[in-house]
Amino acid sequence: MKIVSEFRLGDMRIRYVSDEEGQVGMELYPASMKAELADGKSYRADPLVQWKKEGDAYPFGFANGLTMRNSESVSRMKYKGQQVEEDGAGIQITTTLEDSEGCRISHILSYKKGNPAFTVSAEFENFGDELLTLEMMSSFSLGGITPFAGDEAPGRLVTYRIRSKWSGEGRLEKRTVSELLLEPSWSRHGAYSDKIGQNGSLPVRGYYPFEAVEDVQTNVVWAACLAVPSSWQMELYRRDEALCMSGGIADYDSGHWRREVRPGESFLTVPAFLTVCRENVDDACQRLTKMWKKADDGTELPVIFNEFCTTWGKPSDENISRILKVLEGRPFCYFVIDAGWYADSVKGWESNMGDWEVCEDLFPDGLMATVNKIRNAGFIPGIWFEMETCGKDSKAYWLEDHLLKRHGKVITAGGRRFWDMRDPWTQEYLSGKVIGFLERYGFGYLKVDYNESIGIGCDGAESLGEGLRQNMEAAQEFFRKIRRRLPDLVIEVCASGGHRMEPSMIRLCDMVSFSDAHEEKEIPVIAAQVHRMIPPGQSQIWAVLRAGDSRKRIVYSMANTFLGVMCLSGDVYTLSDSQWNLVDRGIEFYRAVSHIIRDGHTCYHGTKQQSWRFLKGWQGIVRYSDDRREALGVIHRFEGQDEAAGMICLPVGTGYRLERIYEGADHRVRLEEGCLKFEFDEDYDAAAVHLVKD
Repeated sequence: MKIVSEFRLGDMRIRYVSDEEGQVGMELYPASMKAELADGKSYRADPLVQWKKEGDAYPFGFANGLTMRNSESVSRMKYKGQQVEEDGAGIQITTTLEDSEGCRISHILSYKKGNPAFTVSAEFENFGDELLTLEMMSSFSLGGITPFAGDEAPGRLVTYRIRSKWSGEGRLEKRTVSELLLEPSWSRHGAYSDKIGQNGSLPVRGYYPFEAVEDVQTNVVWAACLAVPSSWQMELYRRDEALCMSGGIADYDSGHWRREVRPGESFLTVPAFLTVCRENVDDACQRLTKMWKKADDGTELPVIFNEFCTTWGKPSDENISRILKVLEGRPFCYFVIDAGWYADSVKGWESNMGDWEVCEDLFPDGLMATVNKIRNAGFIPGIWFEMETCGKDSKAYWLEDHLLKRHGKVITAGGRRFWDMRDPWTQEYLSGKVIGFLERYGFGYLKVDYNESIGIGCDGAESLGEGLRQNMEAAQEFFRKIRRRLPDLVIEVCASGGHRMEPSMIRLCDMVSFSDAHEEKEIPVIAAQVHRMIPPGQSQIWAVLRAGDSRKRIVYSMANTFLGVMCLSGDVYTLSDSQWNLVDRGIEFYRAVSHIIRDGHTCYHGTKQQSWRFLKGWQGIVRYSDDRREALGVIHRFEGQDEAAGMICLPVGTGYRLERIYEGADHRVRLEEGCLKFEFDEDYDAAAVHLVKD
């Protein structure tokens, strides 16, 4: 294997290699481990960009229909050169590949100094005389895993994916390469791909667009994540001694995607984020999330109130006024009017999105009167929209010329249809109904929900998958339009909870709904797991408070919110004074540690859960400040405590003292020899501590 070039990117090192067949690939390893690279490893370079053009041969090795990697299109590309642009802020490396049929690909790597990861994308250009049709185009392809073993690394490689479903987001899945049948065959002829992905407009459904591989002997982890709002795929591929990883938008086999590129035109892929570290997969994930974390402006994380679990889709001036009397004087920042403000009081909130006309029955004096009450109580008013869909009882539902179709028929999912966001009429209509509405009433907070998927794609382009890609690109452009018109607006992205918690949407918005599991016992598990996907300072965690809640239950619910941005809802106007005392103490604790939530690093401890619906043992999350001078510990005990006398020992390190504790009963919290100890007498209890070094 010949090294074409090599670059240091912070604590990472990237090298471009070529093999005897002339293919150029990209490999990655921790910069501190150059001396540990193995000699004599026999493998092919994994081509920089995996792609396929219509009409070219499909891949060899019994792979057709399984993968489109290593097609004839890839084998014809030849290395033409590399351009490096470097300054004090970072480096961009553009590697150019061409073939003899008018195809040029620019592989673009961008790294900003100080970042723990970098971005990769690929641009295809047609400089020939004929129209070309792409059937696959990856954002990245990474080979040579693991460069620290001279052989195929038997027993050393494990893979990580993050599974997600409604109200069950963020479950880390670990499998060995052997379990995935990714060991090379005896003859090295057969090729095998293990592919994950998602079709439709809910990009975090089934899986999160992420993959990681660990060499367990050296503790090196390679991780990648796509910034993609539509159909996508990630692949692990093996033919020889080296494992390869690639990803991008779903190809023709997986997502019905074809893209025509006329002479002189180009196509740019969605970006991918990549990193490598000699740590663990949790550290690798948090290295990636720092790439879409909001810049720290030093502001305290807000406390939010959302009335949905109070009114259940029937907000009104009457019940909002009742809530405000209780909340006034408390340190809430935003008061969000959720779904239903436009709804038919009989048919409910899910059936007439799209017309966006204020319900007079709910707001007899007009919505402005209620919004003014929110402001007068000292809060910033917020409002809910599901702006990309139409409900079955709306007039908009029948505006079929402006709705998405598949094979000429309007796409209907349950009681929802979807606006064609590429349509100028739709853009103008929603500009008035949404942006004009926000301006007119002076809302400072927008919750954007999205409760169905378009599915594999829509008409209006050369393929269903390309139609979907274009529609979601236009939808994101509408988000940017909102931002341009209302630069100070805080935007929350929600999709039945966490179905849109991927980097491109997170970067467009200010915070993300973590889940719809608002009142479930598994909230702390989900809230902690999604730290691998969302910066916690942008992950909104709900505490739904009920009049019948015990002290233990209120503390359990409030402690959940210390794993992200606090949002309260529920029976706030019927809570007792003693219950409110616990809530107020929880808010005070959260505000004291919000800087650690926003800017810290998470470590996981506790029982490995087989079932998230039937929790066993305990969970201990320690989040350290960046300078390690402070730590936040959030501990939840579940069922069947497996430690003697209910004792939980949480390692935190030495030199800390207890600054403050949040609990509903005495858990005998103490620090002993770098371990934080708790004693829990009952199941489903929680406590939180703030530790400080003098």
